[in-house]
Amino acid sequence: MGAWHELPLWDDDTWDEAAPAEVASAIARPEPATVESVVVAEVPTESVSPGPCAGPLGVFDLETTGIDVRSDRIVSAHVGVLDASGAVIDARTWLADPGVEIPAGATAVHGITTERARTEGRPAAEVVAEVTATLRDLFAAGIPVVAYNAPFDFSLLKYEGIRHGVAPIESPSPVIDPLVVDKTYDRYRRGKRTLEVVAAHYSVALEGAHDAAADAIAAGRVAQAIAARFDLDVSAHDLHTQQVAWARAQAESLTEYFVRIGRLDADVDGSWPIR
Repeated sequence: MGAWHELPLWDDDTWDEAAPAEVASAIARPEPATVESVVVAEVPTESVSPGPCAGPLGVFDLETTGIDVRSDRIVSAHVGVLDASGAVIDARTWLADPGVEIPAGATAVHGITTERARTEGRPAAEVVAEVTATLRDLFAAGIPVVAYNAPFDFSLLKYEGIRHGVAPIESPSPVIDPLVVDKTYDRYRRGKRTLEVVAAHYSVALEGAHDAAADAIAAGRVAQAIAARFDLDVSAHDLHTQQVAWARAQAESLTEYFVRIGRLDADVDGSWPIR
């Protein structure tokens, strides 16, 4: 289990107003789907819509060996692009050999075993370099990237970059984090805020949760659904700036909750979208 400052514990788990986060359940998954590798098409800058989620919209997700962004490793990754309707324009999914054993608990979440990663996965350094370069290209084109609980994925990618000699993206922007936006616009809704729960709330289909591609695409469509429901009309860059403050305020609220229940050692890092 990670330290309190590393909450949320998994890349789509968080807390609600009544209770702290719980570790993702170790649910056995069916045979993992084949990992495909499709080059992300270049999207012309002039085609970027002015709205925050109208499209083209980048999506990003990692599946990993665990919950510690500093020491755990990438097992699979997905970067894609959605159009204004939520349809996939182009995407790429990577399977990596993390170079370490994948714990049984992590395998129970995403379905990828150490044996499969070693047999089918590419060297971690190559995967980290390509994921980083693909995201960097999207940001350079001005395309916002959706990541659910963004500090987990971007921070873990950063530390993987440092580990493998790949220059990390120090300040990813613009980023859209449906977890932060949802908690801001619907703060008092009870219950968990996992991607599965939030996707269902916004009537977004999510089949094969904890698959990097499925999670990334669902997160992008959730972001679009939130923007439509609450009529968000700010630019992606303005929304990015707002989320920095919102994430900090949410972390402060969580810290206050922990203090109220006697967890005086709680130290929730409100840095966003990367730590």
